[in-house]
Amino acid sequence: GPAYKGITLAAAVAIGLAKEGRSVPYAYNRKEAKDHGEGGTLVGAPLAGRVAILDDVISAGTSVRESVEIIRAHGATPSAVVIALDRMERGTGSLSAVQEVREAYGIPVLAVASLKDLIGYLTDSPALKANLEAVQRYRETYGVSGDA
Repeated sequence: GPAYKGITLAAAVAIGLAKEGRSVPYAYNRKEAKDHGEGGTLVGAPLAGRVAILDDVISAGTSVRESVEIIRAHGATPSAVVIALDRMERGTGSLSAVQEVREAYGIPVLAVASLKDLIGYLTDSPALKANLEAVQRYRETYGVSGDA
């Protein structure tokens, strides 16, 4: 889980899997290295084998890039990126930020939900429909054309 939002997501997923009888180790990085206590920038289980990266969203791909570097530096292999929401935003070119990460690292990016899902949910929810216009404007302003 990349600092900061990925930390709680990785912990929550590990707890959820433990409740289902699966013991899955997790780790996260610190933004600043500690020089006391356990020290370093990595907290949690040692990185080994295939490692999935869990985060809330992908914007510029910076946290994914940092995570991939950390995972590889520890001799492990990044296997996937799992994000809570694919905002379907443009990256630096015509591809979405998610597509750029897939292309740059050759690993799958899996989203629990997409902006398209959110728009569908808001459309069908009378209590939340007031937010629909703002989300659609966001998609028009920052989104890629088509289904990223």
